[in-house]
Amino acid sequence: MAEFIMIIVSAVFINNFVVVQFLGICPFLGVSKDFKSALGMGLAVTFVMTITCLITYPIYTFILVPLGIEYMEIIVFIFVIAAIVQMIEMALKKFSPSLYNAMGIYLPLITTNCAVLGVAELVIDHGQIASLIGLASPDMMNMGFAVLYGLFAGLGFTLAIVLMSGMREKVARLPINKHLKGFPIAMILACFIAMAFFVFALV
Repeated sequence: MAEFIMIIVSAVFINNFVVVQFLGICPFLGVSKDFKSALGMGLAVTFVMTITCLITYPIYTFILVPLGIEYMEIIVFIFVIAAIVQMIEMALKKFSPSLYNAMGIYLPLITTNCAVLGVAELVIDHGQIASLIGLASPDMMNMGFAVLYGLFAGLGFTLAIVLMSGMREKVARLPINKHLKGFPIAMILACFIAMAFFVFALV
């Protein structure tokens, strides 16, 4: 139970991929102008992260390592991520055209989202991930922990981008100096969110 709680706290707050590790900044800034697009992107990234860990962890552990071709991991992982994103894109285009259009170019860019590749790389590093989630030994790391970490890392991404969208929607209704409108004020808001999340690392 303690390990489960540590996975949640670590993935969502302490080591949040966006505002702590600064991965996946492109969609974080580009798709956070309104709540619906931000939530859709967050859930899409969460789904991709979870399925990616579910597929890449056993591929690395039971195929690449026994064959001694671990150096192929990045290429293999990118192919897996690209396939998952393609399926999501096709599903959204058919069942939710409005959300598909709102995400625009950022949806296929999930394929090259470094946060997705980052979580896939992180969970195969048993020593680092074990220390992050409080496992007594790296040998305790298994596919279950890997998938859970991918899920909550995605939820952490969703939390960050939804918070950002809420702040941007409120700020858009305020009388702001024209020199701060757009990207400058977005960066300032991102800094405030990052400082808020940094508190969890100090606890």
